[in-house]
Amino acid sequence: MERPVIQGSEGRLGVLLPGMGAVATTFIAGVEAVRQGHAKPIGSLTQMNTIRLGKRTEGRSPLIKDFAPLAGLDQLVFGGWDPIPDDAFDSAVNAGVLDRTHLDPIEEFLRDIKPMPAVFDVAYVKKLNGPNKKEASTKRELAEALRADIRRFRVENDCDRMVMIWCGSTEIFLRPGPTHQTLESFEKAMEENDASIAPSMLYAYAALMEGVPYANGAPNLSGDIPALESLAVERGLPIAGKDFKTGQTLMKTILAPGLKARMLGLDGWFSTNILGNRDGEVLDDPESFKTKEESKLGVLEHILQPKLYPELYGDMYHKVRINYYPPRGDNKEGWDNLDIFGWLGYPMQIKVDFLCRDSILAAPIVLDLALFIDLAARSGMSGIQEWLSFYFKSPQTPEGLYPEHDLFIQHKKLKNTLRWMMGEDLITHLGVDYPGQEIS
Repeated sequence: MERPVIQGSEGRLGVLLPGMGAVATTFIAGVEAVRQGHAKPIGSLTQMNTIRLGKRTEGRSPLIKDFAPLAGLDQLVFGGWDPIPDDAFDSAVNAGVLDRTHLDPIEEFLRDIKPMPAVFDVAYVKKLNGPNKKEASTKRELAEALRADIRRFRVENDCDRMVMIWCGSTEIFLRPGPTHQTLESFEKAMEENDASIAPSMLYAYAALMEGVPYANGAPNLSGDIPALESLAVERGLPIAGKDFKTGQTLMKTILAPGLKARMLGLDGWFSTNILGNRDGEVLDDPESFKTKEESKLGVLEHILQPKLYPELYGDMYHKVRINYYPPRGDNKEGWDNLDIFGWLGYPMQIKVDFLCRDSILAAPIVLDLALFIDLAARSGMSGIQEWLSFYFKSPQTPEGLYPEHDLFIQHKKLKNTLRWMMGEDLITHLGVDYPGQEIS
């Protein structure tokens, strides 16, 4: 496949964020803190990771940001929507993720970022509500109002390009149906206020119609329906999703590949979470939890491939629980118990207690996705961007292709895509072309 011609990264990049809660404000505040020299962008591949080029003996390992023509942090401009009208400073203080030592020096900057009235419906997120909402007689009119917001933001902030990253709450569980199959059926359903059209779909539609790439950071059905996937291809826009891979699932995609690599068996994997932020409150609703559960449960099935290894994983029992516990705030605890077995079937156990900070893990994902999906757009890479699966619990893939969940394969895929885009040789790790290891 011929490598793309990449357009320049000059100019301002607008980053639009539906959902201006803990994740979004932690991301925005973090970027500004880094820009002012108060902190380091730890956790961000685009800012801190290197990429090996050529043979190991060549010693070429530039930072990704120095290798690929990414937009710089100083080019980013932020905006978003939320049903709660708090500006980014008040929202960040209420979220309780970042200390005031990080927030107070950038208070004036954060005060200027106020959420636009949101397209929000409590029928889809039952544990959350607020007064900062758009009103219209049809969902089509709501989508058009979002399009008007995008156009206005572009002009008022002098943006050369824009991206949209969904940072909103998890909506109720929906399956793709007839209304999601074509753009015609989708637009008709919007006009008829069909219940199958969730608010996040309206944001994805508005973004694509306005020429803005879209990535979904939640597990709900959004941009991953045929109508919007086709629209992205027709408009020449990249899309990606879904559900940011942060705490417990991050650990699963690290540990499970190791078990399979060593051919160690797994009888069961029990996972429970406690968290107390807005996300935890939303997931306290069974319909929203069902959406998250579906995203979490698919990971082990795809990594361990029980159909290929029935003796090791064919009877695996996988259970996931999420519990809302207000005192914990954003400091989520993910506890895992693994019942494994080894040589001659002898049982062993692994126990993991990950005391993580959900938004701290998610914020650099938002940054990387914004910069990488903008790069994809400037490279003419339209449709589903599977090379960005590294960042998602439930990676979006073309029809008929199973998702790759192994974190290390995802990482290799991401870097090889960057090498391909920039005209460098792909790294296979074959190792037979070094002195003393030639094939005779």
